[in-house]
Formats: sequence, structure tokens, C-alpha cells
Amino acid sequence: MTWTLFAFYKFLDLPQCEQLRDPLLAFCETEGIHGSVLLAPEGVNGTVAGSKKAVARFRGYLESELGLGPIEGKYAESEKQPFRRTKVKLKTEIVHLGRPDLNPASAALGTYVAPGEWNRLISDPEVRVIDTRNDFECQVGTFARAENPHTEKFSDFPAYVDKALDPAKDRKVAMFCTGGIRCEKATALLKEKGFQEVYHLRGGILKYFEEVPEADSLWQGECFVFDDRVTVDQTLAPGRTECCRGCWNPIRPEDKLDPRYEAGVTCPACADKKSPERIAAARERERQRLLLRAREKG
Repeated sequence: MTWTLFAFYKFLDLPQCEQLRDPLLAFCETEGIHGSVLLAPEGVNGTVAGSKKAVARFRGYLESELGLGPIEGKYAESEKQPFRRTKVKLKTEIVHLGRPDLNPASAALGTYVAPGEWNRLISDPEVRVIDTRNDFECQVGTFARAENPHTEKFSDFPAYVDKALDPAKDRKVAMFCTGGIRCEKATALLKEKGFQEVYHLRGGILKYFEEVPEADSLWQGECFVFDDRVTVDQTLAPGRTECCRGCWNPIRPEDKLDPRYEAGVTCPACADKKSPERIAAARERERQRLLLRAREKG
């Protein structure tokens, strides 16, 4: 069976988000849809997978039955179900910047740039190109000329902006992320801080992969995704980069020779940072993951 993946988000005022959780979870379970959905007062964000017809019904349910209106999303296909279960969670933010008061639905945003126009923009030497993703994601792949903020989590990004960027000097700033959601909040943040010309890639890296031929691409490497594919290449096929499931840092061949490396549990980058309890929990998660994969293979 081929599984259809649907990654989506929408910023909107959603004060009734708590009331939507149980009906949405019940719908997903009925339709056999797995994945994760986040609900917050600022909107909805998620990635799910199911049959093509089930995913189409899921999108219609969000837009019509839950009254969220048109939702932008990106589709992909997988030969295996990339998610083991269904989760619908309530959060203070659908993407955690540490600023629940800054909702892009009502804040000033930067200028969207279509994938076909992105190369021209980031090739301009007057433009600072910022990768808003976390450090381990940047290590897997990024655009030419892009700066890595070296953040461990997105909520570190405001501190990076305060330290590394200056609205008086950085007159043009272009930002990007995997699917576009972090950029919307990041551009709202920069506009609030007085930056004038702020741009972001519409639809993110994955949309760029869809629309820009690989021969014309300025992307270097693969793109990290938060599911069992780990990474995708520029054709959106599963990539070949291996990452530590304990911290998601890329794993090099020499890392596997390090005594701190344990497949699916730890690598040299995270082993010394984890308590024995966290390591034990990671081992159990990996054991369950392997058991599930064995059952799927029959």
C-alpha cells in the first residue's frame, strides 16, 4: 500500500481549540489516519498519513466540519506508514517561539517569495539569508549562502536575532524553513523589531523541491523531516542521511565506531548529556519501533 502524507498548518484565531481536540482525534481514528496534530489559540499544525481518500476526507473535515477554512498543505507518498500512532495535542503555540502573543494571523508579516523567485533573491549579495531551523537540521542540508543560527530549538531564535541582526544595518533579510510555518512567526518577530525588508520562502523547502528543477536548485544536501523518513532529497524521495534518534544530529561513519554510539538511542553528540533514565526510555522506544517494523514486514 502507498501512504499519502499531508503536512499542513494555518495561523488563525482559535480560542475554541480545546473543544476541537476530541472530535478531531475520533475522526482520525475512524479513518485510520496516523500522525500528529497540534492545536493552539494561534491555529493548527500537523503532519498525518493515511490512504489517499482518507487524507482527502481529513482535509475536508478540517476546512468544513471544524470551520477552519482553506488550509495550505503539502503532499508526499511513502511505501510505509511513517507514523506509529495518532496524537492530537493542545499547545500554547503551534510552533514554539516562546511568544504566544505573536500570532502571524494578526501581526505584520514579511513578503512571501515564490519558489521560482527564491534563487534570484538569495543570490543578491545585499540580502542576508537566514536558516530558521535548528542546528541539526542545518547540518543535513541548507541553501547556498544561508547562515546557520546554531539554535538547539526554535525558541532560541529571538536571542539569535537580538545578538546577530540589526535593523539599521541588515536592510534585507530572507528566511526559510522546512514547510513555511517557522518563517511566518520569524518574519512577524523581525517586523516587530523594526526590520523593514523581510522575505520568506512560500511553502518552505519542501515546496521549493516540488517546483524548482534539481538542475536549477541552490539547495545543498538533503532536508530533515520529522518522521520515519528522517530526510528527503530534492526529488522528495527518502534520503540517505542517517540521524541519531536520540538527538537527531547527523551520524557520520566514524560516529558508529565511537563506544558512545548505540543505534536508535545515543551518539557521541548526546550520550554524555542524557541521564540513565532517559537512555533507558530511548532503548525501550527503539525496541518498540523495531518490533513494529518486524510485524509490518510479516
